[in-house]
Amino acid sequence: MEDQQRLNNLVNEMNVYRQQADLIQQQIELIQASIAEVDALFATLDDIEGKDSVEAFVPVGAGSFVKGELKSTDEIIVSIGAGIAVKKDAEGAREILSGQKEELIDSRDKMLANLQQVTDMAGSLQAQAEQIAAAAQGNMTQMG
Repeated sequence: MEDQQRLNNLVNEMNVYRQQADLIQQQIELIQASIAEVDALFATLDDIEGKDSVEAFVPVGAGSFVKGELKSTDEIIVSIGAGIAVKKDAEGAREILSGQKEELIDSRDKMLANLQQVTDMAGSLQAQAEQIAAAAQGNMTQMG
């Protein structure tokens, strides 16, 4: 009976680690999406830099867009976090975005390392559970 209790505890712990792994994986995917957004913004900056005006679709809400013209491409408003944005030229915007991308990559790498630790722990618990189950199965066979 003691083995059964240990086995139940291990299974519960494994489930907790698996849930943590799922949450970490979701966070990694969100960070990866943010990195992709920054990369897309770099490409947009490259496309509009030096042009007097650019045609673009401007979001107006509810997934709808209106065709418009960007009259000035030499000033970009860049979010720097906490709801604060600053006006920069293309090069200044790239510097800010480069820093943001580095931070995102650092966060993603830390999350990946954390995911590996959680996955390793779950694997270790699973191995322990399998040993207990095998031992219990062996005891049952000897009794039978």
